[in-house]
Amino acid sequence: MRNWFIALGLSVCSATALAQMTPVGLWKTIDDDTHKEKSLVRITESGGAVSGKIEKLLDPSDDAKDVCDKCTDERKGQPIIGLTILRNLKQSENDKSLWEGGDVLDPGNGKVYRARLQPDKGGKELKLRGYIGPFYRTQVWIRVE
Repeated sequence: MRNWFIALGLSVCSATALAQMTPVGLWKTIDDDTHKEKSLVRITESGGAVSGKIEKLLDPSDDAKDVCDKCTDERKGQPIIGLTILRNLKQSENDKSLWEGGDVLDPGNGKVYRARLQPDKGGKELKLRGYIGPFYRTQVWIRVE
């Protein structure tokens, strides 16, 4: 009986840990160059794919009324607040700790990159990697909720 309770306790602990190992939630982005907090991005899941929208700008020098004037797709001219910057990322078949196959938009330059997400440090951080060909850049976002 004692072993059963131990097994139950371990399974509850591991389920809680796995629940945080998802990119779904609110994330604080950090600027690559200045290393200052840049924005809050809400990542949601729908139909097995995750996407992310800018919820708030944190840098006082950014204007909340700004639009994505450098975007070249359907997001051109859309307000930065509410802008979908992550699209169509799905959990990897081979590695359940990765979400891939979608893209990420950098509203600062309007470029769209292939993307990969990987929760880290028990789900407290999120590694976002953007690719163009063999070149990539990785940002670390911090979980807010």
